Amino acid sequence: MLAAERRDHLLDLLAREGKIVAKDVAAELGISEDSVRRDLRELAAEGRCQRVYGGALPVSPAVVDYRARQTVAPDGKRRVAAVAAGLVRPGGVVILDGGTTALAVARALPPELACTVVTHSPTVAAALLDHPGAEVFLLGGRVFKHSAVACGAAAVEAAQQVSADLFLLGVTGVHPEAGLTTGDAEEAAMKRALAARAADTYVLASSEKIGTASRFTVLPWEGISGLITDAAPHDPVVEQLRARGVEVLAAD
Repeated sequence: MLAAERRDHLLDLLAREGKIVAKDVAAELGISEDSVRRDLRELAAEGRCQRVYGGALPVSPAVVDYRARQTVAPDGKRRVAAVAAGLVRPGGVVILDGGTTALAVARALPPELACTVVTHSPTVAAALLDHPGAEVFLLGGRVFKHSAVACGAAAVEAAQQVSADLFLLGVTGVHPEAGLTTGDAEEAAMKRALAARAADTYVLASSEKIGTASRFTVLPWEGISGLITDAAPHDPVVEQLRARGVEVLAAD
């Protein structure tokens, strides 16, 4: 089998099975694991898969730049945002992550809702300027432009002074095996710091993120209270998550 044919086979397998196990493919095709790993390295370099130990997973489409992400699954993000906004109680304190889904949550909050919103996203803070009932606290630090959020040591230190009822967490990948992931190490650290300051953490995950993975782990499954997604209730990944005991809130 030619190298181009092997790569096509790998991509087809990834689309059908949701993962690639290098040793299984090597045995199936009668080639070495090194050859499979080399093909996966090339596909990963092209942004067509996310390499993990022993193979590869589908890559998240949410790793593109912030402007481009605003055009990815906007309807799904609005549905997720509507459910997430309903978790914010009058008088409550919510930490709102950055990213395009979190921005949709800010826009979905009722303008008259009296609450306190803590965020490290300037775009989320700006979206709440027309919400007279919301008190907004903006955490500062180095701006990570990919997600329009503050990250780094200063932002983490600021986060440690916060206490909240709820954290609405954005991620780029949700996978039963890889867990909750994002594409930048400092951003992942900031998300963990924020989750540590909230009584409950709910993950915002529109359907295009379900079953995909990025490079850096954010939290283990036991570190969250639930997942909000517009993915179909019988989606295989959603069913696997429920089997693991993850509460899944459907955003119909």
